[in-house]
Amino acid sequence: MDIDPTRAVYVISVAAELAGVHPQTLRIYERKGLVNPARTGGGSRRYSEHDIEALRRVVDLTNEGLTLVGVKKVLALEKELAATRKKLAEAAQKVEQAVSDGQRAVAEARRENRRDLVPVSKSVTVYRRKR
Repeated sequence: MDIDPTRAVYVISVAAELAGVHPQTLRIYERKGLVNPARTGGGSRRYSEHDIEALRRVVDLTNEGLTLVGVKKVLALEKELAATRKKLAEAAQKVEQAVSDGQRAVAEARRENRRDLVPVSKSVTVYRRKR
């Protein structure tokens, strides 16, 4: 059975342990807008696998020396890059489809034009102007 990676199931203490930080650090990350866990009806935080991955990325970036403001900018740029790559892939797919459609149209036009061709006699007559 596959677990939905977006399903928020981890309480803050488990999420903190999985990310390798203190639960208070997760609260700070949330206040800074670096992670946005789901909430239960009672207001308790619940983290998903995607949240845990995001937390690990934040931890990696802070370990590399970035401030939380820097981390937020890097995450925003990574998100923008992913969106741009997705758009580029979609555009490339549309171009491939258009090329394929164009090639089919050219092949069809060639087939149609062959029907219109009339055989020409193989003998050549040289035209000479009378003087």
